[in-house]
Amino acid sequence: MKKILGFLILVLLFSSYSNAEKVTIVSWGGAYTEMQRLGPADYAEKKTGIKTKFVDYSGGLSELRTQKKSKRIKWDIMDVFANDTIDGCKEGLFHKFDFDKDFAPAPDGTPASKDFIKLMPSKCAVGNILYSWTWGYKTNNFGSDPKTIEDFFDTKKFPGKRALYDGALTNLEIALAADGVRPGNGGENIYKILKTSEGRKRALYKINDLCADPQGGCIFWSKGAEPAEFLSNGKVVMSTAWNGRLFNAELEGAPIKQVWDAQIIDYEYFVLVKNGPNYKNGKALKILREMTSTAGGASQLKYIAYAPWRRSAIDFVKNREPYFKDGKTNMLPQMSTSPQNTKNFVLLDPNFWSENSNTINKLWDEMKSKIKNSTESNWIKQLENLSNLYKSGVLTEDEFKKLKKELLN
Repeated sequence: MKKILGFLILVLLFSSYSNAEKVTIVSWGGAYTEMQRLGPADYAEKKTGIKTKFVDYSGGLSELRTQKKSKRIKWDIMDVFANDTIDGCKEGLFHKFDFDKDFAPAPDGTPASKDFIKLMPSKCAVGNILYSWTWGYKTNNFGSDPKTIEDFFDTKKFPGKRALYDGALTNLEIALAADGVRPGNGGENIYKILKTSEGRKRALYKINDLCADPQGGCIFWSKGAEPAEFLSNGKVVMSTAWNGRLFNAELEGAPIKQVWDAQIIDYEYFVLVKNGPNYKNGKALKILREMTSTAGGASQLKYIAYAPWRRSAIDFVKNREPYFKDGKTNMLPQMSTSPQNTKNFVLLDPNFWSENSNTINKLWDEMKSKIKNSTESNWIKQLENLSNLYKSGVLTEDEFKKLKKELLN
């Protein structure tokens, strides 16, 4: 009996030791985390010999703050948004990087600080993935294919409803781009105008005109799967979307074409938790270094259409096409950073939205409410006109019913 108990104790001790050795990465769960596990984390494990494990969370810093307060920090690496990197850095939750020392150079020796596409929002952040707010259209719906953001707003040439993201984020940027503002250096010109009240009104009027147009009209999406669904079932003729969702829909054979003109590039970051289980022994940083290397970051494109941060990843993927896991799909055309996709683009400005979101969202909600009311009034007026035409004998009963059905739909 004593031998059995001794054996069990050894097993438990070994199990606890093994788990302590693993670097814990905190992320969002689902297919996204699976991509990270199969791509960058697996690559890093093979390069370092250090094992990793993933834990799901719902975002924010509250849970980590609780861990720190209880002096029982369980996490090593976190996948976070820009504002979290700033707040966590100020609070001393995260490690401040010596960027070119902590992160690998590009294959040609270019320092990491020059290989990443833009500066980090804080000294505690390193780029994880890039994804884009793009737009798409239902194929075989028009005489010619829409190609520019101006076409998205052109209801005369391309009539039909559009779907827009439910919040103001990114909608104001594309509205100004469609109204003739060239983004400039990654959207510099766009945000310069949006910082003024006149600029915001200009963008909102552009959206209002699209949504209130009888030849256009808008519905709004909040779930990532909705744009592809709305396009496929004919609910709308065009929709903004996240690029990865449209890529998946196209890959599955949906009648959808993605357009990259006026794409808005958005970001996710990694942070290294200070005093996590594998902080002082250096294992967490070794894993993070390999996950964010050129090859480590590019490995995610095997599983999802989100680009790595590094410029060197462009040639890395190009030279290994077809790069997707199916062995036949080229991924360079699906990268936010691809030269063919960055002729007219905006880098989302998280600082602008952090400072102005409350004011803008209030204006946005007011505009949406007015659009809804005016649209409902317009439908009522058109129904009354149809009814009068039917009563006066201009329309037959069949014609009246057909037009009424089209209007209500």
